[in-house]
Amino acid sequence: MADCLIAAEGLSRHYRLGGRTVTALADVSIAIETGEYVAITGPSGSGKTTLMKILGCLDSPSAGHYRLDGIEVSGLSPDQLAATRNRVLGFLFQSFLLLPQSTALENVELPLAYAGVPRAERRRRAREALARVGLADREDHRPARLSGGEQQRVALARAVINYPKLLLADEPTGALDRASAEVVLRLFAELNCAGVTIVLVTHDMAVAAHAERVLRFQHGRLVAEDRRAA
Repeated sequence: MADCLIAAEGLSRHYRLGGRTVTALADVSIAIETGEYVAITGPSGSGKTTLMKILGCLDSPSAGHYRLDGIEVSGLSPDQLAATRNRVLGFLFQSFLLLPQSTALENVELPLAYAGVPRAERRRRAREALARVGLADREDHRPARLSGGEQQRVALARAVINYPKLLLADEPTGALDRASAEVVLRLFAELNCAGVTIVLVTHDMAVAAHAERVLRFQHGRLVAEDRRAA
């Protein structure tokens, strides 16, 4: 692998809660190369979601340094952070976060609308993305008419519509039945083979086993790292 997409050194995150300091993340250092498929796992409260928020530029560490795609994130203005997220990152969440009154096609093209892409080009790329996840025949359906697995595939199409270098997925199969989860995980594998770096947060070790590398967290610390046999 040619370069380091994620380089985090000594990341800590502290919160004030009821007059006391709570440590959600403690002195975590990780490096993820371009093209890797990495799972972050651990019990509730282990710090994995806090780390995901920092990696996604949605939160800032209390201490430590984070470089994303060669850029020191702490030195970016809010506008620069937003531009970096739009250029580098795609997000996928357990709760789908689809707009209920919008069609699948409209939901997928939303990031392109924010980016000022002309309508015809937005529609073309959104249809292409829906076809890639096997939902070309569902473009006019609103979320209520889609199954949970279909909604997550729409969310995945939206997450990759800007051709991100890095896909961050937080418990993306947690609300799905096993068959739907397997469909999403197959799509992850296809995206990774196409060069997308994937970082997946999950408490499910069967899901984590799909990754090349598993980072195990406990009490805010990275406690173990496993690699899948070649």
